Amino acid sequence: MLSYTATRLLECLLVLLVMSFLVYGLIGLMPGDPIDLMISANPDFTAADAQRLKALYGLDRPLLERYGTWLWAALQGDFGYSRLYQQPVGDILLPRLGWTTVLLGTSLALTVMIAIPLGVWAAARPYSRVDYGINMICFAGISVPPFWLALILILLVAVPFQAIPAGGMGEAGAGLLERLRHLFLPVVTLTLASIGGFTRFMRGAMIQALRADHIRTARAKGLSRARILIGHALRHALLPLITVVALSFGTLFSGALITETMFSWSGMGRTIYEATLGNDYNLALVGLLTATGFTLAGNILADLLYAGLDPRISFQTASDGTGGGSTA
Repeated sequence: MLSYTATRLLECLLVLLVMSFLVYGLIGLMPGDPIDLMISANPDFTAADAQRLKALYGLDRPLLERYGTWLWAALQGDFGYSRLYQQPVGDILLPRLGWTTVLLGTSLALTVMIAIPLGVWAAARPYSRVDYGINMICFAGISVPPFWLALILILLVAVPFQAIPAGGMGEAGAGLLERLRHLFLPVVTLTLASIGGFTRFMRGAMIQALRADHIRTARAKGLSRARILIGHALRHALLPLITVVALSFGTLFSGALITETMFSWSGMGRTIYEATLGNDYNLALVGLLTATGFTLAGNILADLLYAGLDPRISFQTASDGTGGGSTA
């Protein structure tokens, strides 16, 4: 287990290194740079001033050399300054990462807690009225655009009930109750938009698990329906759902751009989007790499959870040092 985890962590570092180069190169190839934006905003800038500023910020050097300078500084904990906010990148991203974690983490937890019982309920009565009703609700949730759902919730909830704000995050230093009031509508929007897909995954995995040979053996032994569903089938049906949750880690830490914009929530999604539009290289690059890192961490965590849920899965590292893998 330790060897496998160490190998996967090394692979994640290599992926982050490659991603940092690709993202840095793509951002560097975007038309215009901060100096060009400054020139267009101030007609008093001369060509000599532009050349001097580009030399000062290293924008006159080759792209590969600039990337090497940035990487060396990043390895020492210096991620540069944000051009838009005039602050260190870390000071900007850490609070926004925290607010995005609160928003999407709460939504993801509620989605999983609701989707698992609904999926099990539908799979226990396949092709019944209950199953058709749950499927219809799921298809409706999948089909509704998040921005439209946010507008509807604002009109139906925030407008009639003034106690629930339509947007914002509350004033600085606000208490827990005030934060929860502003958190209510974004969480409900994300939960309703996500619950359909998770329920469908859970239903399909549960139906597949109920067809396994050991379930037939459990039924032949006379075990109760509840024990078969919860004690035997659910444990194996959770494996595909864990994969879906792990893949959601990237969204969890990169932010929900549409929802954050609709409710004026200062999270990672809005920050990365605004940094990209504003040619804020350092902020956009570090934000995207943060989302990539948490996505990779989610995949490793999912692999480790597989072994905990299914004893048939073990992790072995190849003796020739080429890497690790999971074997059933």
